[in-house]
Order: sequence, then structure tokens, then C-alpha cells
Amino acid sequence: MELLPLWLCLGFHFVTVEWRNRSGKATAASPGGCKLVDGATDCRGQSLASVPSSLPPHSQTLLLDANPLKTLWNHSLQPYPLLESLSLHGCHLERIGRGAFQKQGHLHSLALADNSLSENHKETAAALHTLPSLRRLDLSGNSLTEDMAALMLQNLSSLESVSLARNTIMRLDDSVFEGLEHLRELDLQRNYIFEIEGGAFDDLTELRHLNLAYNNLPCIVDFGLTRVQRLNISYNVLEWFLASGDEAAFDLETLDLSHNQLLFFPLLPQHSKLHTLLLQDNNMGFYRDLYNTSSPQERVAQFLLVDGNVTNITTVNLWEEFSSSDLSELRFLDMSQNQFQYLPDGFLKKMPALSHLNLNQNCLRVLRVGEHELPGALTELDLSRNQLSELQVSPGPTGCLRSLLLFNVSSNQLLGIPKGLFANASSITTLDMSHNQISLCPRPALPDPRGPPSCVDFRNMASLRILFLEGCGLGALPDYPFRGTSLTHLDLSSNWGVLNGSITPLRDVAPTLQVLSLGNVGLSSSFAELDFSGFRDLRDLDISGNSLTSFPRFGGGLALQTLDLRRNSLTALPQRVVSEQLLRGLRTIYLSQNPYDCCGVEGWGALQRLQTVADWAMVTCNLSSKVIRLAELPEGVSQDCKWERLDMGLLYLVLILPSCLTLLVACTVIFLTFKKPLLQVIKSRCHWSSIY
Repeated sequence: MELLPLWLCLGFHFVTVEWRNRSGKATAASPGGCKLVDGATDCRGQSLASVPSSLPPHSQTLLLDANPLKTLWNHSLQPYPLLESLSLHGCHLERIGRGAFQKQGHLHSLALADNSLSENHKETAAALHTLPSLRRLDLSGNSLTEDMAALMLQNLSSLESVSLARNTIMRLDDSVFEGLEHLRELDLQRNYIFEIEGGAFDDLTELRHLNLAYNNLPCIVDFGLTRVQRLNISYNVLEWFLASGDEAAFDLETLDLSHNQLLFFPLLPQHSKLHTLLLQDNNMGFYRDLYNTSSPQERVAQFLLVDGNVTNITTVNLWEEFSSSDLSELRFLDMSQNQFQYLPDGFLKKMPALSHLNLNQNCLRVLRVGEHELPGALTELDLSRNQLSELQVSPGPTGCLRSLLLFNVSSNQLLGIPKGLFANASSITTLDMSHNQISLCPRPALPDPRGPPSCVDFRNMASLRILFLEGCGLGALPDYPFRGTSLTHLDLSSNWGVLNGSITPLRDVAPTLQVLSLGNVGLSSSFAELDFSGFRDLRDLDISGNSLTSFPRFGGGLALQTLDLRRNSLTALPQRVVSEQLLRGLRTIYLSQNPYDCCGVEGWGALQRLQTVADWAMVTCNLSSKVIRLAELPEGVSQDCKWERLDMGLLYLVLILPSCLTLLVACTVIFLTFKKPLLQVIKSRCHWSSIY
């Protein structure tokens, strides 16, 4: 008995340790439905009308999001003087008492997003001014105007991060951010800003990240924030972006000008550290080759900048707007969805470190590829959805593509690729030539870059892994078209007749293929049964849009996970498929838009139970002249099928035998009825004598 208390203590200790190990962190219940997690008190979404007063007084983090508090009284936070982080997101706050934060001298992070603080903004501002150590403040989604925001931020010189997103700010002047000399991050996205006065950001000497996305800014002229590293002005109505023309060194690293109305390539700083430039979805183009200007005056535009009593004139050369920009460290450039018809000479030469270039959805017709046109560090080049009819290769060695990993020229007007283009492209792994009217060379092409390209040769591209050739109008594949490659993904869909009824041309890459698309290539019932036994690593197979009447054959070690059989001519699935192969490793199969016979789907219940058929609700079958959804197949259909499956000879016998018997009986009755008169007539005519 003396050891009983000891055993009870040990048992309680082990139960506590096990509970902590299972949860991964110390978690306990708190009054009001709150949870205590490693010093943080989580009271989110508890329908609290006021701040609980019985929480642990040592709490450093308090989360009260999504509670209908409406008012934060002066005494609400007094029990928690050690708070460092407070979140009141979506609490319907309309009023914060002037003394609500007087006891929170350690508070450095305050989130007040998605409330209604504009109702009593002066009282809220007075409460915020009692936080001398506040570093992060989120006021987004509070319907604040610029005057309200300026009042709330006044005298908060300790702030390092401020969010004013989703408010009603329309213009910025030099009073909004006055005195915020330590501010590093400023989020102003999704407002209505249409004007930024000169000097609005002069006090923000430490500003590094500025977000002005989703506003109404028409232009940025004389941009001079030299310390900013990330600048986002996407989704505005910008027609011009002109950086300051002086020799100042900028720290700008990322500039997002996408989804605007820019007409010209932006005038960037002469000295910067820019490595990411996003310009997609604008109206930009280069115009020097389109307009014949007779005098230098016709090639420039002058911007008149009026700031109080000071007037500045900025002169820009419209046809060479990129020439003075510092692009030496640029690594990522996206100019997609614009109106570029050509790239000026020397444009890409100014970007020796460029690794990602996106030019898709433009108006390019010809692109020169050579040592002096493309940077040697280029790894991804996207030229899709242009009007390219020719890729020109400069004479001499073309080692500019030696680092290229991805090359996309889909949806153009190419008839081929220059034969010497991939001579030194020893690193390329992904190639997309879909929707170009090309043909494959019947034999290895000689590395002669001269002459127009007439065919494409993929042989001996050892690094190639992913190849897209959808909708290229390819004829029947030549012998061993992919020999020397280790393809894992191959797309030959929408090339009618490319296989000519046999998958023999794919035997060279069968051991390595993992994804194969053969949709709409003309496979039909006249061809032999497709045998994919040699494709041991195949994971994803698409053979939709053909005319197959028989199910493909796979090897014993089936590795297939996704199979698409839609839009074929299948009337049933073999029982061996339903019971064996599909149930082993297949995760997803598409079977709709096939003319299945309702009498041949008895074994499909296993597929439905395993939820393997992704489009089960769309699978239909034919019963006589009716089309029935498989998921809605009536129970009585099986009896109808049994009747239809009876032996036809026996059926005919059953139908004819009663008629024959009836006819025989009728003949017998007639014969017996007219027997005597008939005999008399015969005797009279034959004059037979009678015995009496």
C-alpha cells in the first residue's frame, strides 16, 4: 500500500507524455472554447462577444479572429500585459477604445484586417498611438481613406510592415507616411489609387517591398525609390514606366508591371540589380523597323514633369528604350501576351545572365538563333502562340543552346527546325512542337544548317525526356524515329494515321515511357490487338478518340495508373480485364462515350465499388433502341438479357411447332368431314363395279 501513490504518479506521468507525443505539441483546453498551443491562445471562431478574461495571463499570442466582438473596450486586454502578437481579423470591429492598448507595452504585431474601423477612426487612431513598440500593423479591408490612414499611422515611427490593402485610398501625398523612417514593407494593393504626388515616399528611406497592384495608376514617371527591392504595380492602367534618368544606383531586384497598358518597353534604371522583370499582358512592341523617321526629333518623346514650382523635362528615345537600361543581372524575363513583332538587334545581348525567357502569344514571325542573339545561360525559352514561320541559325557553331532545358515553339507556322539548331543542345529535356505542320525525317539528317528546314529529326537527342507533337499533321512514323533518346513523356495525339495500325515505331522508347498520348490517331478495329506488354514503366495512357473495339493487352507486371478509353467503339470489357488487370494497380480509368451493350456489363460492379471509373456517371449502354446510363440501369434488364441470349434455333422451333400442329389438326378434320362424298365421286368417275 505504501507504493500505491508512487505508482499512481508514475502512471499519470506516462499518460501525460504519451498524450504530448501523439499531439506533436502541447495542447490544452481553455475557458470559452479556446486552445492553448505552445504559449499561443487560439480563440478563433468561437462566437465570442467579448475578450475572455480568464485566459492565462502569461499569453504572448492571442488569436481572436472571426468573433463578433464589435467593440474592443479599454479593459478588454488588461489581464494580458505580456501580449506580443494580437490578431482581430474579421471581428466586426467598429470601435477600439482609446485606452484599449495602454497595458500592452510589449505588443509588436497587430492584425485588424476586415473590420469597420472607418466608423470611429479617430478613436482607433488614438488607441494605436499608445503602442510605442509596434512593428507590424494590418489595417486592410477597413474602408479607410487616405486621410484616415494618415491619422492612424501618425507617430508610429517604430513600424516596419504596414498593410493598407483593400481600402478606399485614392491618392497619396507626403503626409500619409510621414515619420515612418523604419518602414520596410508597404502593401497598398486593391485600392483606388490614381495619383501619387511627388515626395509621397520620401520619408520611407528603409522601404524594401512596395505593392501597388490592382489600382488605377495611369503612369509612373521619374521613379526614384533607390532602396526598394521588390516593386509590384501589376493590374493597373499604366501606359508608361520611366525611372529616374540620373546615375543613382538602384537596389531593385523584382519588378512586376504585368497586366497593364504599357505601349513601350519600360525605361529602367541605368544601374540596378534587377533579376526578375514581368511584363506580360500589355500592349508593348518595338517600332523602329515599322516607322521610317526622317529626323532624330521624330524618334523621341518629351515628358514635362511639374512639381510645385519646379519643372523637369525628360527626353526618351521611343525606338531604343531598352538601350540605357541595366539588364546585366536579369535572369527571368516574361514578355508574353504583347504585340512584339521582332526583337531589336542587341536586345538579348544586354542580358548575359538570362535563364528564363517567355515570349509566347506575341506576333513574332522570324527569330534569329545564334551566339550573338540568345544568352548562353538560357535554360527555358517559350516562343509558343506566335506567327513564327522560320527560325534562323547564324553561320558557325551554335553553342547558345548548350544550357537549354525547355524549348516551346508550339502553335506557330513552322515547317521544320534548322538542322544545326540542336547540334550542341546537349541538355534539352523538354521540347514542345505541337500544332506546327512538320514532318519527321525518314533517316538521320546531316548537320547542315544551310537551306530551309524540311523535316525534323529527334534521333540521338540523349537528354530529351518530354516530347509534345500534338496536332502536327504527321504521316506514318518512319522506322525508329526516336532511337537514341530516353523519352518518358510522348504526345502524338491528333495525328491521324501516325501509327498506321501498329505501335512498332515506339519499341525503341517503350522501356522508358511513362506517359503516352495516342488520342485521335486513327486506331480502329481493322488493326491487330494493341499489345503494350513491353511498356513496363507506363503510368498514363491516353488512347481516346479512336475506333477500338477490343481492349488493349498489357503485360503481367501492369504498372498503369491512368487509362483513357473515351470515344471509342467498345461494346464490352473482357472479363479478364474487369477481374484482374484493372483491379491491380489502376487508379483512374475513363470509359464514357462508348456504345456498350447493356447485356455485357454484369461484371462491372467491382469497378463501381472501387471507384476506379472517374466518369462513371457518364457511362451509357445500349438496350435495344434505348440508351441507358450505367449508374441508372434498371434491375429488370438482366431478365431481358436472358431472353435475348436464348438459342435462336430453339426459339424458332418453339414458335413454329404450334403452328404446324394446328395446321395438321385442321387438315385431318377436313379430310374426315369430306371423306364419304369424296370416295363416291372417285368411284363414279372411274366406273368401279359394286359387289352388290
